[in-house]
Amino acid sequence: MLNIVGRRYLYFAISLIIIIPGLVVLATNGLQLAIDFTGGSLLEVTFESGEAPLPGEIRDLYEEFDYPDTIVQTSPDGDAIIRSKVMDETTRSEITTAMSERFNSEITILRFETVGPSVGQEVAQRAAGAVGLAAVFILLYIWYQFRGVPNAHRYGVSAIIAMLHDVIVVVGVEAIFGLLFGWEVDALFLTALLTVIGFSVHDSIVVFDRIRENSAKYRNLPYETLVNHSIVETLDRSINTQLTVMLTLLSLALLGGDTIRHFVIILLVGVFSGTYSSIFNAAPILVVWENREWRNWFGRNKEEQAAV
Repeated sequence: MLNIVGRRYLYFAISLIIIIPGLVVLATNGLQLAIDFTGGSLLEVTFESGEAPLPGEIRDLYEEFDYPDTIVQTSPDGDAIIRSKVMDETTRSEITTAMSERFNSEITILRFETVGPSVGQEVAQRAAGAVGLAAVFILLYIWYQFRGVPNAHRYGVSAIIAMLHDVIVVVGVEAIFGLLFGWEVDALFLTALLTVIGFSVHDSIVVFDRIRENSAKYRNLPYETLVNHSIVETLDRSINTQLTVMLTLLSLALLGGDTIRHFVIILLVGVFSGTYSSIFNAAPILVVWENREWRNWFGRNKEEQAAV
């Protein structure tokens, strides 16, 4: 039988190694927030000539209309996405007219969105509140469902810790991709994050439910052996279920086009992280808690020296 629980600190270390780079980038560069959270205007246009101007040329044009610090992204097929401070329809019309004249190309407006700063701040607050509220309800639900098991609260807390692991992984990867590719956190990213939370907790509950069943069936087994046996019993189901989702997401990431690629890749990262954490983190945390192993994390050497 696979000894997953016996190697729990190895798997904890792997999680830490994965999390640290994202936290470093997050601390040094932060997240690239879209106008959904910061407020501002987004203008997406396509140049009929088939070739977009250089980003610097578009920024210079915006500065002439008193819109500094504009972020411009262009693509080889002649599209340009321009993010700036809030502008009205009149200014947008003037800018696009000037853009068409300066770059000698007809312009088609694909998208124009404006979000006020106060609305963006409210969206950010509600996003944090949604994640926090989801964690509270998950904790209460699992606690209630496992109320017949000793220390039922541990299952809820362990699921939340595994869920936070996945949230940190997803946010860290988003920070890295934001630094490398200019990806921005928008409302669609929040949708992906909440979906990842659901997947993570769902898989953890499957393992916990098997632990609950085996607790009544194998009363004489040591708790560590019982937990490991339960993980192994659900391993095929967990991997097969999540692998089906990941293959579908991978197909969408490769063939679905640029519009949804960011959303799909974040989901793919989150589902993979959720599968890992539910198997290698959530249930092993129960064993650490049951054995109160933290008492020996810093005092083991002293106890061994005293024994000698």
